Amino acid sequence: MKSTENSWEARLQTEGFALVPELYPAGQIAALIACVESAPATGPNFRRSQEVFAIRNLLGEVADLWPLLNTPALAALLQALFPAGGHLVKAIYFDKPAQSNWLVAWHQDLMINVSQRAELPGFGPWTSKQGETAVLPPAEVLENVVTIRIHVDDCDASNGALKVVPASHRHGVLPPAAAAALTTEGQVCAVPAGGAMLMKPLLLHASNRSTSPRSRRVIHLEFASVELPAPLQWRERLNLG
Repeated sequence: MKSTENSWEARLQTEGFALVPELYPAGQIAALIACVESAPATGPNFRRSQEVFAIRNLLGEVADLWPLLNTPALAALLQALFPAGGHLVKAIYFDKPAQSNWLVAWHQDLMINVSQRAELPGFGPWTSKQGETAVLPPAEVLENVVTIRIHVDDCDASNGALKVVPASHRHGVLPPAAAAALTTEGQVCAVPAGGAMLMKPLLLHASNRSTSPRSRRVIHLEFASVELPAPLQWRERLNLG
């Protein structure tokens, strides 16, 4: 897949994000929804309230979902992103229901989930929550990661579409003051149902409160080709192909 000046590949590199509006047709989206809704929704990886429904370690909790996600269209997208091969490193399901009234402040996605703690140069600080370990890795690890946000519902500014600061991923890991200086204005990324938003973890992004009766359901997948230094391993690693 050859890049052109206006291709999603070129925009992902220069702007830190890109939109792929028709990744899954309506029938496949319906199958994805049915599969997620069949999950038992119990255990520490499930969070359900009036304002949010989320599933962490999504493919571990809903094992039948990956065969539905792994379509030829997604495979072609991943081949373009990682020609030498890659792996999935994180999967989350988010549902921002119609009655939700929470916002997400400007931030970068800096932490990665790993199998264990190991004191290695460039890795830290560390966090541990509900027995799971995460760490801030060196910038070159984050620069290798690409997030694919698959939208189950039409998403715009009224129901919490992401806002981004284009090209902010080029600044590396930003201290709070530097990030605040860049976020005076953001670009809203509207995505139709079945479409995907691709983004770099270091891209500054946020979302407003929902003012619409429509939900905003997203399957959030993170992919990489980089290997972590031993003994670290990606906790949710799934080899592609």
